[in-house]
Amino acid sequence: MLHHGHDHGYKLLFSHPEMIVDLIRGYVRDPWVERVDLSTLEKVGGSYVSDDLREREDDMIWRLRWKGNDRWVYVYLLLEFQSTSERFMPLRVLTYLGLLYEDLRRRDELTDNKLLPPVLPIVLYRGAEQWRGAEDVADLIERVPGGLEAYCPTLRYLLLDERRHDDKYSQKTQNLVSALFALESSRSPADLEVVLENLVVWLQGPEQVSLRRSFTVWLKRVLLPTRVRGVNFESLNDLQEVRGMLSERVDDWTQNWKEQGIAEGRKIGFELGRQEGRQEGRQEGRQEGRQEGEVLLLMRQIEQKFGAEALDACRKRIEAADAEALLDWSVRILTAKSIDEVIGSDITR
Repeated sequence: MLHHGHDHGYKLLFSHPEMIVDLIRGYVRDPWVERVDLSTLEKVGGSYVSDDLREREDDMIWRLRWKGNDRWVYVYLLLEFQSTSERFMPLRVLTYLGLLYEDLRRRDELTDNKLLPPVLPIVLYRGAEQWRGAEDVADLIERVPGGLEAYCPTLRYLLLDERRHDDKYSQKTQNLVSALFALESSRSPADLEVVLENLVVWLQGPEQVSLRRSFTVWLKRVLLPTRVRGVNFESLNDLQEVRGMLSERVDDWTQNWKEQGIAEGRKIGFELGRQEGRQEGRQEGRQEGRQEGEVLLLMRQIEQKFGAEALDACRKRIEAADAEALLDWSVRILTAKSIDEVIGSDITR
């Protein structure tokens, strides 16, 4: 699990209905979205106590009505921020939904037909690794012949892998969730500044003071300390101040980010090399392992920033590169806008 600060920061942001509306509008592509009234969105208490009195809290639950009538549809938002995939995520969602449905039954909050309301489970994932967990609880249950499979439960959730979503951030969309994802994936202070300029405009209304403050708190206490170390951001009290500080120190911070990227790359490569060398007991093993670590790190950076197709196109060249080229490319990728700017236009040779 990633640091609790990131968990709390996301929960703070997604406690605002504007974020949930933009999440639904921008990332839920099913036709039913056109049939709900987003103006009726309201947050539901998220703590349930099962029959054996063991309390369990979920992350966040919202509900909204269908257009033209008084029926409710529950939108269940489960925020998970993990560095690795959670294989048994469908089981966790199944447990939470069971508690939600039991609570609704007890309070007699059923549909006009005395049925339970529909629920949309959403898992918002921001880990660096590609999500590889099961997406249906049926995939976690052993299948046996003879008819028993007819009783196997099924439950899927909507996975939003924010670092690999095919939607690119755009000023025209004015989507707050898209802006959040863009801030997370930013590779330089200049990238951050572009998004912040839009947020300052989008959140300038007096009714958006609380959401603007939440973005400011998340930036200064969660995101910026991980990007620029040794700087105290606590004196920043507004998005405009954050943007101004970035503008004033963009050159210094860009160099800082580059140096941090190089240091982290060398550290990862050295650790992998040392482990390899320890296993083989030879200096050659350490050197090979270190270079393998640098190759792995660069490949992960390319896939995260430019996608799997870009990585496949240049994989052979990366694997054949020497240590000096790998180091050079790992520096370029921090500010590059395309894969060509990292390793050159002739990536297939």
